[in-house]
Amino acid sequence: MQLILYSKPGCHLCEGLQEKLAQIKNLSFELEIRDITTREDWFAAYQYEIPVLHLLTSDGGEKPIPRPSPRLSVERLEKILGDYLSQYIKNNA
Repeated sequence: MQLILYSKPGCHLCEGLQEKLAQIKNLSFELEIRDITTREDWFAAYQYEIPVLHLLTSDGGEKPIPRPSPRLSVERLEKILGDYLSQYIKNNA
């Protein structure tokens, strides 16, 4: 699985989510960080929404993942993300 995190430098919410994602132990995924300041289309789409987390789908598309609360613990984030990914796999198998 590949996740994409839309972020920008100096965004504390983005940095916090990235740190928590890096601490997840029981889910296997690759995380790609995309700096929205490097492309106008990303900036226009996400400048007021970051951090934004997407799942890269098997057809190369992106599916947005509901934004987790910045107050979630790593364990709770892992459970919510695991449940979401399991449901996605079940529905798209």
